[in-house]
Amino acid sequence: MGRRGRAVSAVRRFFAGDAAGAIVLLAATIAALLVANSPLAPAYFATLHHEVGVMSVHHWIDDGAMALFFLLIGLEVKSEFVSGHLSTWGERILPGAAALAGMVVPACLYLLVNMGTPANLRGWAIPAATDIAFALGILALLGSRVPTSLKILLTAIAVIDDLLAILVIAVFYTGQIALLPLLGAGVGLGVLVVLNLSGVRSLVPYLLIGVGIWYGVLLSGVHATLAGVAVAFTIPLRTGEGQPPLKRLEHALQPWSSFLIVPAFGFANAGIAFGGMVAADVISPLPVGILLGLFLGKQIGIFATIRGLVTFRLAEAPKNANWAQVYGMAVLCGIGFTMSLFIGGLAFAGSPHAMDSVKIGVFAGSILSGLAGWMLLRRA
Repeated sequence: MGRRGRAVSAVRRFFAGDAAGAIVLLAATIAALLVANSPLAPAYFATLHHEVGVMSVHHWIDDGAMALFFLLIGLEVKSEFVSGHLSTWGERILPGAAALAGMVVPACLYLLVNMGTPANLRGWAIPAATDIAFALGILALLGSRVPTSLKILLTAIAVIDDLLAILVIAVFYTGQIALLPLLGAGVGLGVLVVLNLSGVRSLVPYLLIGVGIWYGVLLSGVHATLAGVAVAFTIPLRTGEGQPPLKRLEHALQPWSSFLIVPAFGFANAGIAFGGMVAADVISPLPVGILLGLFLGKQIGIFATIRGLVTFRLAEAPKNANWAQVYGMAVLCGIGFTMSLFIGGLAFAGSPHAMDSVKIGVFAGSILSGLAGWMLLRRA
């Protein structure tokens, strides 16, 4: 094999690895920070606010492209609950309780820190989410040091965490609702359910009608990305022989989500101009509440719940994993990058200064959680 062949082979191995998506997202984040603090900053921010059709470039990424990311999340959630690691109630107890506590404790810590600033209370859900791409990417870098059971547990917690975050977005971050377009979207979902029950395996009608559902949800005032989740739940998973439509769509979307959509979201949302910032901006209640929620709240809620359920024999501990490894995994769950920034954008839409504080808190909490979790698992 020549030099070119070896290079191509190395690139293929990189993109096939479990950590590739996290590395590309990290590169996009660093690029956004560099550009936002360089002479290119005016062009960067102007491009994001440039109108293309009915929305700005930024909104096309957050409301349009991210709908495909949420479609993928919905597919993964349905797959895990129907035929995966969460297909029985016994398998759901440990990750379900851990995920719930891993959202409640960070939210409480955030609210405690921001009690004296009522305008910040709307961001209570920002530190409640785990970024599965970064967390699993770090586990992949650790290789055989981490038992398979722990990887499965982290995946299950993150899947349920995503499902709970979707419910939070639907209930707490939806403004005034326009009923007519929402009714149209509901009719479209009903058609997809009928197609599913009729055994239609082709993905074409699901995707075409799904675009109409997305547009109806967008016009309704409910966040458009939730349409992706709703459509995902209608895609057939068990239909005769061969690969189910849900698995075909999941495998087709995975590389686009990991290497284009999520990095584009990171690049569009991670840019902070540090030029006009002072120390008070960094240690204000908003970023500190997010930092403490992600770094302390997540690990406390998740680890204490797992330890309690196992101690009282309400659930089984992960096989071949010691408590130091379980604790390291709980710390890793404090990486809240993608979903935390997404919720922050909903909570403080129209407030660039608040969003800069959100980004500082998310970056700090996620970096601390990632480094501490990696060190704990490497030594455990």
